[in-house]
Amino acid sequence: MWGSEGKGTISIVIADLTIVSFFANVFVGSSMSYFASKFKTEEILPFAYLWSILIGILIPVLFSFNHTLEYSNYLIALSVLSSLLAANVNLFVGQQNIKLFNLYTVLQQIVHIVFIIIVVYLIKITSVNSYFLAQISCFGALFLVSTFQVLKHCDFKRISFSKEIGNKLFDYGWKTQLSAFLQFLNNRLSFYFLEYFKGIVSVGVFSVGIAFSEAIWTVSRSLSVVLYADIINNKNSNEAIEKTKISLRVSFLITLLFIVVMLIIPAQLYSMIFGKDFSQTKEIVLFLSPGILAIAVSNIIGYYFAGINKLRILNVKAMIGLIFTAISSFYIIPRWGIRGACVITSISYCLSSGLLFWRFYQITEFRVQDFILSKTEINLLLNKVLKKK
Repeated sequence: MWGSEGKGTISIVIADLTIVSFFANVFVGSSMSYFASKFKTEEILPFAYLWSILIGILIPVLFSFNHTLEYSNYLIALSVLSSLLAANVNLFVGQQNIKLFNLYTVLQQIVHIVFIIIVVYLIKITSVNSYFLAQISCFGALFLVSTFQVLKHCDFKRISFSKEIGNKLFDYGWKTQLSAFLQFLNNRLSFYFLEYFKGIVSVGVFSVGIAFSEAIWTVSRSLSVVLYADIINNKNSNEAIEKTKISLRVSFLITLLFIVVMLIIPAQLYSMIFGKDFSQTKEIVLFLSPGILAIAVSNIIGYYFAGINKLRILNVKAMIGLIFTAISSFYIIPRWGIRGACVITSISYCLSSGLLFWRFYQITEFRVQDFILSKTEINLLLNKVLKKK
């Protein structure tokens, strides 16, 4: 409906929103999950809510110099509401309530689509603004519902701001978010180089391929969250390593399957679904596929290191990928455009993931079997899918 230009606008605003979320996640991200089992909810949630509001306003105001006033207002609303919702959802992870985490992860997509339909077809706002209005409504509704579920178990008399707890949240949070922010820049820097050298339309085309990559990573990220919740509540290091290896092979094989399926789909089908502007989608996925597979593996290992509070390697891994992306983009994207951005992104993913992979297998024995499901594990997966005991 909005074409490649509209898709490009959405991609840039959502990229800015993601940058805001990295600052917000110092208190509402992994630190919320990590300390949920160590402190009372009433002691950590006030920090998360207050930080969400402050960062959700401050960072978008700084970004307003590069956007129209209209999009800046959308970014402020999206930033505050998405951060508040993230605080609740990550609290569920720390409480090992994976059911609620999964529910809200899925609902963010479904409710957003429902509100888009309402805004476009009932309210009759058909511009790209409808995307942002729908997303604001989605975040707001889910935050209210999740807050009710969180606060009904809280004792309001115990709400407090402890300097000691605040310092611990900040110390853990900024270390994990530094790594995540560097990785994000590694993932999205090509957007800004493409916009500068080739225009917003090329960003829209390239972003569809990236969206497919991130859709495939859903399996890896879901496994990672479950693994992370288990590790931070588990004191047995050997058991944690074994569970990490099981998650590794499941993530590797399922991701490989998805990539093969996407490459089998005819290029014409992508054009039929997304429009003639997106005829390069299959080619983009092909170039990105080695990096997609690499990140699917490194996501699992990264959450293992985060779960045992070994964060330095995550920062080094992200920095290596970012440096390669920044330097190579200056030379390759002006010459090769979208194709060059794909090659750079894929190589960067492989380089950064390779370091994490090497570090993990320094502390454990490498086995080819780590990437091959056993008969017992296949049966277990089938039983879970079929809901059999």
